[in-house]
Amino acid sequence: MTSTITPYEDGPLIVRGDFELRTPEGEPIDAARGTIALCRCGRSADKPFCDGTHKTFHFKAGTGREHPSPRPGGPDDA
Repeated sequence: MTSTITPYEDGPLIVRGDFELRTPEGEPIDAARGTIALCRCGRSADKPFCDGTHKTFHFKAGTGREHPSPRPGGPDDA
């Protein structure tokens, strides 16, 4: 599987390519297409998908880091 995930500034995570989307219990969620927008604000009525609600209350998240933060106990935690 090949996919890309792009955090849009103050908006959703855009997922493109081949991917599987599952609930925390492991049940599949039908994405119905090869590109989806995942909610980051937590207020979407169509979770886990973005419905644009973030715009109504000016959600601020930025795009995040260029690199993920190191995990405790990982190679950067020496």
